[in-house]
Amino acid sequence: MKKFKRLTALVLALTLAMASLSGCGKAKEDDKATTSEAVEATETADGEELTGADKYPEFLTVDVFSNQSNFQGIQAGWFGKIVKEKFNMELNIIAPNVAGGGDTLYQTRSAAGNLGDIVFMGSENGRLSDMIEANLLLDITDYVANSEYIKTYTQGIEWMKSVGGTDKIYAIPSLVSTQSATTPSEGLDLTYGPYIRWDYYTELGTPEIKTFEDLLPILKQMQDAHPTSDSGKPTYAISLFKDWDGNMMNNAKQPTCLYGYDEMGFVLSKADGTDYQSIIDSDSQYVRVLKFFFDANQMGLVDPESTTQDYSIMYTKYQDGAVLYSPWPWLGQSAYNTVDNKAAGKGFMVAPVQDMTILSNGCSPQGDKYVASVGAKAKDPQRMVDFLDWLYSPEGIMTNCAPIDGTCGPEGMTWEMVDGRPELTELGKELLLNGDGAVPDEFGGGSWKEGSSWIAFNAVLQSDINPNTGFSYKYNLWDSVLELKETPLDTSWKEKMGAKSTLEYLQNNNQILIAPGCDFLSPAEDAQISTLRSQCKAIIVENSWKMIFADSEDEFNSLLATMQDQVKGLGYDEVLEFDMQNAKDQNAARDAVR
Repeated sequence: MKKFKRLTALVLALTLAMASLSGCGKAKEDDKATTSEAVEATETADGEELTGADKYPEFLTVDVFSNQSNFQGIQAGWFGKIVKEKFNMELNIIAPNVAGGGDTLYQTRSAAGNLGDIVFMGSENGRLSDMIEANLLLDITDYVANSEYIKTYTQGIEWMKSVGGTDKIYAIPSLVSTQSATTPSEGLDLTYGPYIRWDYYTELGTPEIKTFEDLLPILKQMQDAHPTSDSGKPTYAISLFKDWDGNMMNNAKQPTCLYGYDEMGFVLSKADGTDYQSIIDSDSQYVRVLKFFFDANQMGLVDPESTTQDYSIMYTKYQDGAVLYSPWPWLGQSAYNTVDNKAAGKGFMVAPVQDMTILSNGCSPQGDKYVASVGAKAKDPQRMVDFLDWLYSPEGIMTNCAPIDGTCGPEGMTWEMVDGRPELTELGKELLLNGDGAVPDEFGGGSWKEGSSWIAFNAVLQSDINPNTGFSYKYNLWDSVLELKETPLDTSWKEKMGAKSTLEYLQNNNQILIAPGCDFLSPAEDAQISTLRSQCKAIIVENSWKMIFADSEDEFNSLLATMQDQVKGLGYDEVLEFDMQNAKDQNAARDAVR
């Protein structure tokens, strides 16, 4: 039957090609007829849905511009195999984070008039409307109308129309959700938190931690007691990286979220609207964290390779047990909390810092500002939209967001339905509970982690309910998986904290500050603001790193004063005024949905 389908597809494709040659005067729309459109008539010939080469005879290498990806090149492994089998294409990931960061790659490709066949990009600061006006994106209105899943997210689609200043569809938002705007979006662990090696902490008798700074002497004792990693390499309490630096040093911004703050340009805005800070103020939360890292370095706690390594190199150190503190659960726990380590009582768990109130982003019915689009010069627009539509399907969500974003991969490979509930397969337990492992050749081979999706785009919020199972997309919320987590590490943490999960502990202690999901986006900034921002942020990032590795507190303070003077001389206050207004407008939008 497959041979018949391929023959039918070939005949149809050749027929269309001959028709186009004999009708040179036809409109341009005829020239855009795609291979996938050519075979659509055979889709239901025998009641089966065509996929792969049956539906798309021409193999394509698809350029995917992903502004948040940390990997670049041809998507490999099990996810690459699935994409090839379903769409007869491979994904060539183009990642600014890997290509030097910043906007350089975006500007270069924009100037050439081709970002890629598929584009994952932020829509804020006028970026979406700029891309539309520059004819970098394709109007996919008609394609979406015939989609199965994308077209159901009407609230997000209408929002992106207004953001783009058009009545056409050029972008689909990420992280759309059916949950309320004031519901924490993350699951059992929030996005941010002070995660430490719990086994080393209990060795010390779980000393009291009143403030973030109280972690330092504890981390010092932990590092002194365990100076080498599992493989015998030097251990450090803290390891940093530069990949994600933007308006400020990203690693220094993250701990401000422990106190309910998040960035809006050069402003740190508290999620409840009670405080707005300039990041360069001497008493700002940002400078507080820089001082924390400086003090840590003075104590010998900061990895000296922090200034030169990237995220991937740093991640391998977590896997080796060479780092003792993690600002995110999806770093330390994902890398080190394997089945064997947890069974031995080893791993990362959240620390009981008494004065923290951790930022939690609320669910967004309209989605998030990061969007999916089809490039204006896409080779096969229908196939590109088909792929995006799959990302919004239950199958696509489970597959594309595994494992780092909380789903567990494709049904039949890593999970299956058993007695009406989803359960991990033996392979799933091996790969997910251990954090990595070898994938059998039948599923694509290679490493589980390395073979996962590199596109860095989450279509639907993973804590939402999968309509096909009646359970969350996040596998760690499944009853069957919670039953597997009664390890010595989990038991130790639960007994000390008096809660079954990080979320329950924080809720019990009133230590969550929710930023309601809303439809606010930063407006476009004019050329002068952009120029001033570019100059100022370069100085802020450079001096932030220097301050951490300063030889003395006097040098730290001198570098801070120099940074403050330099950026103010370059127009920092003008940019700050713009960002401050945006921060307050964002809070007003949040108030409207509280």
